[in-house]
Amino acid sequence: MKMDSSPRIGSERLATWVEAGWVIPQDKASQRFSDIDMARAALIRDLIDLGINEEAVPVILDLIDQLHGMRSAMRNLMSAMAAQSETTRYRIAARLSATHGPAGRDEDASG
Repeated sequence: MKMDSSPRIGSERLATWVEAGWVIPQDKASQRFSDIDMARAALIRDLIDLGINEEAVPVILDLIDQLHGMRSAMRNLMSAMAAQSETTRYRIAARLSATHGPAGRDEDASG
């Protein structure tokens, strides 16, 4: 997608976000953006339109990036667990249940 492909996100606004490092073009030379890049830009636009101040945007983006990273790590962990024997999976589940309770809550957490 070219930089100006979204009618609600102007090219100047998008260029500002690229300069801030909030959105990184798939191809920097041609300023082409992937669908994921454009979804991120739309999220930024929506956050700002909702009144989130621009100082908070990188914090929110970092938290979202961390969440995506954790989801990816969890998928990898689940895939690795699925490759284990039934006995090993049972032992892991039993250990998690004993440590964190059946709902995955950390028994040691206060609150």
